[in-house]
Amino acid sequence: MRNSLRAIFVAIVLIAGCHRYPRTPDEVVHDETSFSVALLTPGSISDAGWNAAAFDGMELIKGNLAARTGLVQTTSPTEFEDAMRDFATRGFNLIFAHGFEYSDSALKVAPLFPKTTFIVTSGNVSASNVASLIFKIEEAAYVEGVLAGGMSKSGVVGAIGGIPLPAIKLAFDGFRRGFVSVQPKGRVLESFTGNFDDVGAAKEAALAQIGEGADLLMHSADAAGLGVFQAALQAHVYAFGSNRNQNSIAPDVVLASAVADIPNAFLVTATQVKGGSFHPGVIEMGMRDGMVKVVYNAHLKDRIPAAARERADAAEKDIIAGKITFPAPAVQQAFPASPSQITITATPIPK
Repeated sequence: MRNSLRAIFVAIVLIAGCHRYPRTPDEVVHDETSFSVALLTPGSISDAGWNAAAFDGMELIKGNLAARTGLVQTTSPTEFEDAMRDFATRGFNLIFAHGFEYSDSALKVAPLFPKTTFIVTSGNVSASNVASLIFKIEEAAYVEGVLAGGMSKSGVVGAIGGIPLPAIKLAFDGFRRGFVSVQPKGRVLESFTGNFDDVGAAKEAALAQIGEGADLLMHSADAAGLGVFQAALQAHVYAFGSNRNQNSIAPDVVLASAVADIPNAFLVTATQVKGGSFHPGVIEMGMRDGMVKVVYNAHLKDRIPAAARERADAAEKDIIAGKITFPAPAVQQAFPASPSQITITATPIPK
């Protein structure tokens, strides 16, 4: 599966032709008869998580909207602006930049291409043709924390991340809050590997936490998350999946996954952009609207004590009802020479 995804990835990159990276918008050509959507990812679409979910979204867009699509993996921040300029110069209508790290580049490039809509996932920016999609994955992480609190025998659990980006820190905080709501004296260990690709480093970090007593692990490490599952399997502890349903990756240790419906969100957004009804802003999606959820592993459902599952289900209902709330993201707003040209909106989760 991974090899086939890599082959698809290489083919799409070659078609996209992002090697030329033009630096000025002088030759923008918009084909009014077709709709085109591009995706920038910070990691491989074979990660079975964050980036793979974005690729799934592009496939939905391609199939449902008959869109021309392009994709490129950016390997360093120096490539962010160049990749955006390339797609925009070639007349792409919509560009998804899949990660918080693309925020500043989107604000810098977007004013040069007013006919292109830029979407930053997990971003905090908004301008006349820039929007951010925020998935409140911390809500699902909270529920997982409650579940962990009902299952941990040591009173110690762990969280392994790649880079401490705002969305990841929010997810870890949600997990911690859920855990201590059941075990007030419990401990949540946190480790960051510094990247999202090093499976060995994530496994080492997970084993170190297990050595300190952690008997349940969650991660937000993209491709490196596989190392967390390897450590859990080796040490006979349980783990949670992240962003995408990862239950089948390690079915003997992954109790459940915190899932963001990135594919459907991409499709809805692209449909609105194509139809001219999309309004840029910072758009939050969570459990209340069905875009974030906890998916349990049917293979391990009998391993979860009834009382622990009941607490987790109750927590989920309380989140949907607004009884449990989470911090709203800080919004970075961009103002060009004429502020009146900008539409800035924020959609907080209803209380």
